[in-house]
Amino acid sequence: MIIKTATFVCSNTQVSALPAPTMPEYAFIGRSNVGKSSLINMIVNQHGLAKTSQRPGKTQLINHFLINEKWYIVDLPGYGYAKVSKTSREKWEKFIRAYITKRESLQCVFVLIDSRLEPQQIDIEFCYWMGEKQIPFSLLFTKADKQGMTTTLKNVDAFKKKLGEFFEEIPTTIITSAEKETGKEDVLRFIDEVNKDFVMPTDYKKF
Repeated sequence: MIIKTATFVCSNTQVSALPAPTMPEYAFIGRSNVGKSSLINMIVNQHGLAKTSQRPGKTQLINHFLINEKWYIVDLPGYGYAKVSKTSREKWEKFIRAYITKRESLQCVFVLIDSRLEPQQIDIEFCYWMGEKQIPFSLLFTKADKQGMTTTLKNVDAFKKKLGEFFEEIPTTIITSAEKETGKEDVLRFIDEVNKDFVMPTDYKKF
């Protein structure tokens, strides 16, 4: 797949205010400071589309980007950032979970995992929750350029082993690097294949 256009559409916290669910959507989410914005920008060939920041917790809204006029990338707030108020965290979690569980056109959630780290409990728990809700998701291991491939594969295998305690089948796993553009074609190929089976809802309701 070739990305020809990538356009910001809207930001909000209300599922009811999102664009009509007439095109497939792919949400990106992960622990704060996992490199989500950089990865999105790499995938769509636009350096400043998703706003990057040295300050974790920058993304606080549901951000929709229309890709090739045919499908959406959805940039969701990161989870697990301790330096925000409990009220803010609860608000984020509420609208994130509402979006993930109620959005009819959501095809897959890409859960971003820092490949430099051993399995983090907060990531494992989020994946378990996705499984309980039967939400399709894939794993994108980020920042693979920051260490040798041996370390990356060791951490990836350890994470998959933890998931194997809960899941009979491990979701699609892709190793990525925003710096080296590693995994870009794999992510786009995955999306392209899923898009082929998308059926536009004939009758949708707003939440």
